[in-house]
Formats: sequence, C-alpha cells, structure tokens
Amino acid sequence: MFVRVAVCVAAALLLIAPRPSQGIALATVDADGADADIAAVASASAGPGRDVSALLDQARDALAALSHPAALDRGDPPGNAPLPIEPFSAATMPWFSGDVFEKWQVVAAQLHAEDDVLSRCREDTTNCPPAAQKFLAIVAAGRAQAGRARIGAINRAVNLAIQQTSDLKQWGVVEHWSPPLETLATGRGDCEDYAIAKFAALLAAGVTPEDVKLVIVHDSVADDGHAVAAARVDGHWLILDNRWLALVEDTELQRFAPQFVIDRTGVRSYLRALPGAVASAS
Repeated sequence: MFVRVAVCVAAALLLIAPRPSQGIALATVDADGADADIAAVASASAGPGRDVSALLDQARDALAALSHPAALDRGDPPGNAPLPIEPFSAATMPWFSGDVFEKWQVVAAQLHAEDDVLSRCREDTTNCPPAAQKFLAIVAAGRAQAGRARIGAINRAVNLAIQQTSDLKQWGVVEHWSPPLETLATGRGDCEDYAIAKFAALLAAGVTPEDVKLVIVHDSVADDGHAVAAARVDGHWLILDNRWLALVEDTELQRFAPQFVIDRTGVRSYLRALPGAVASAS
C-alpha cells in the first residue's frame, strides 16, 4: 500500500480540495485573504534554487480559473464545458520539492533507461530479458484495441501480472517506487508500482502523453495514501486501480482526494480552495 505519500503536503499546503461533484462550484476567491496562502504554497513548491515568483503567477492563474463555475461544472452540455486539464477537475501547479518529487525524478530516469532496453528488444527479440518481453506483450495487447478497450486491456494485463506486495515486505523499506521492468521481473509490487507500469504501457501503446497521468490520492475509505494511473478517453478521465479490473471515471470516485498528478512533464500539486473561497450548491 502506498504509505504517507502526502507527508510533505501537510506542512506546505494550506488548501482543501474542491470535490469533483456535479452542481458544486467555487465562488470567486477573496484575493485579500488568499494571497499570503498562495505565496506560502509557491514557496513550498519551489524547492531550493527555483524562482518562486513564476510559480506564484501560475498558482494565481490556476486559482483564477477555479473561480469560474463553468470550469468545474460537469453538468454543462457536451461541447460547451471545457475539458478538465487534470483528472478530478481541479487546478494544479508545478511542484519541485518533497518525497513525491524526488521519487519521480529517480523513476523518470529509470523509465528512460528502460526505453533503451525495450528499443533493443524490438530490434532483437532473441536477447530480450523476460521482464521486457512481458511488458511488450502487455503493450501489444493494448495496441490491438482502441479507445476505452485499449485502456481496459492494459489495466487488466498489468493487474494480473503483479502480485500485491508491500514495499516493506519486498524491499525492507516503507517506500520504494519501481520502474515497470523491475516490477515485472519480480512479479510483485504495491499500488505505485502498478500505476507506473500502466503509465508506461499506455504511452508505449500509443496513448498521447497529454492523456496519461499518475495520480497520488488520499483514499478516505482505506484512510491511506494511494496511487493510480489515469487515462483520458473522449474527454473523460478513467481511473486505473490495482484493486479492481473495472475502469471508473474520476467523477465517480468521491472517496479519492487528489494530492499530486505526474506525467512526462513532471510533478504537479493539486491546488485547493483557499480561505475566502466559498463552496455553494447550485
């Protein structure tokens, strides 16, 4: 199980997530009361040696977008409502510090190295490691399908290829994020390992990078941190969870409070409704 993924957020984020529930919209943010909190979040996100002012501008822009109810209202007629940029229809800002950022930096480098292994396997299947062969078979199963069926095929294949095992039991540490070939070589992993394997397989199967994400959430039912993959099909974000084979839309998962979203561009933290923003039912 993914444990305490949002520890760094507890001290840095002063924000509470707007839930992606139909009919709930945010009132205009009170800039007089919110600016200090925005500055605190931008400073926490920046990490050492980064320009806080640029992140401050991005945070303000994202929150300004949240102040328009149409941006969050999933009840708008198709074609009129803007597509949510991220799963769970919430604004985000770049994040450059903390445990999640550091672990993703390592995994991103490992994914790049594994891409080289996979490229060699495609050229010479006789010298391809078993884990790479398994991964390419999962990708091939996805490529044979289209749209939602492609997402479902990869979700199912990865879930069945890995046995749920805690990092503490497998690696002797509380948290260890594995790239896909390492996970498939052992056949074991926990939620973030499933999610990373699905993320890589979806990209390899031809899903556009803008439509593939990793999302770190707090699961209120399990009362624990959790990691899932997300894929966008026809404007809808589908959540790929290692605990079930069904594809579930983000709007149906009220149990999930999103914390971070990750893709090829890096890590982003979900922005929350600042003090002075009032939730109202329409």
